[in-house]
Amino acid sequence: MLDLEIIPERSLGCENWEFILGMHFSQAVAIIQSQVGIIKGVQVLYSDTNPLAVDLVINLPQDGIRLIFDPVVQRLKIIEIYNMKLIKLKYCSLTFNSPEILPSIEQIEHSFGATHPGVYDAEKQLFVLNFRGLSFYFPIDSKFQPSYAHGLGSLQFPNGTSPLVSRTAVYTGNQISECSPPEMPLSCFYNHLYLERADVLRERQYTKGLKLHLYTEGTSRGLESSRVSLIRTVKFGQACQTICSALGAPSKVFYKSEDKMKIHSPDANRRAAHRRSDYFFNYFTLGLDILFDAKTHRVKKFVLHTNYPGHYNFNMYHRCEFNLNLLPTNTDNTSLTGSSKLLDLSPSHVTISAYTKWDTICEQLKPSERPVVLNRASSTNTTNPFGSTFCYGYQDIIFEVMPNNYIASVTMYNTNNKKNHFLNENKRSTNIVSA
Repeated sequence: MLDLEIIPERSLGCENWEFILGMHFSQAVAIIQSQVGIIKGVQVLYSDTNPLAVDLVINLPQDGIRLIFDPVVQRLKIIEIYNMKLIKLKYCSLTFNSPEILPSIEQIEHSFGATHPGVYDAEKQLFVLNFRGLSFYFPIDSKFQPSYAHGLGSLQFPNGTSPLVSRTAVYTGNQISECSPPEMPLSCFYNHLYLERADVLRERQYTKGLKLHLYTEGTSRGLESSRVSLIRTVKFGQACQTICSALGAPSKVFYKSEDKMKIHSPDANRRAAHRRSDYFFNYFTLGLDILFDAKTHRVKKFVLHTNYPGHYNFNMYHRCEFNLNLLPTNTDNTSLTGSSKLLDLSPSHVTISAYTKWDTICEQLKPSERPVVLNRASSTNTTNPFGSTFCYGYQDIIFEVMPNNYIASVTMYNTNNKKNHFLNENKRSTNIVSA
């Protein structure tokens, strides 16, 4: 049985770890993974068809805990304890819930002090006692309905018994119905670099690079920890040393030991051994992969991940909040031949983000009609429970689309560098999506 401490508007945890409001989904998963054998029976609940409208939930049924994450920003919004019998709880180092100490009305008032009169929900037959950032739910029979003037204390129960807390919720603000996930607290930064926004830099029909709006943990004049904002620009053709200077060391380096998409290349039948292999810099907290050429060690591809549940790579990356502006296919600037007048149309851009659905994009652009079907699987487990995704090409961009019509990743490769001596290699990458 877990023995945890509640801190209203902040967290639920112990000396070794804690679930903190505002922490990212992947950070909560990392805590659970570190407690193998202690925390058991973990469930992840989400909506396949509408992942942005339904909360993302981690359920711990053997501990009676439910972690509720906002589906858009994927940060912890509510910590709910729905089975008080499976857990020990304390506040300010004093236990108020355990097999020996029952969470009665008197015990809650003794542990947490006075508060405003609670609210009675006649439909659910629940009495809710609210503190700031903390709510207790008491099941009350309708015949004991309290008066609003005196609250729960006005009830008279037979044999001197009083109701026990059936559910507890920790959140930010005064009311759980209006709560929202806070900004990621500094205690969850762990000296990593995080992405606020990524602007895709385009010139005509070509991608030049990315302008990254970043934030990380720094120190103020008083040597206190504070959030520091940074802007870094990364472009095709830059050396790996330049990327490291701008973004720091990657979370991981992945070498492309095999290329399963090589069959789509003209030289697929060539089996000559290569002494070198291209390699990725994986920046998990940025939702970004950068591919470097094996010979030149310069950038040849960017991969932006949206981290939707139901995708094979879910929880590996934070969501990349990118902005991509493209010109509509059917509204190019035209001129009237043989006429003295020049018709100059200024087409509006098609703005694509991590939340844009694929059918909306297809209404204004004309991507490749026949997609490449991509089915990811590991060497240890060849079964992919999430199914295949579909890759569509448009100019120098590859969109990986999930069955629910959301974009799983956006891959941009280099085709517009006149001095690029590995241009032919990049042309073949049209059908290649990063592993």
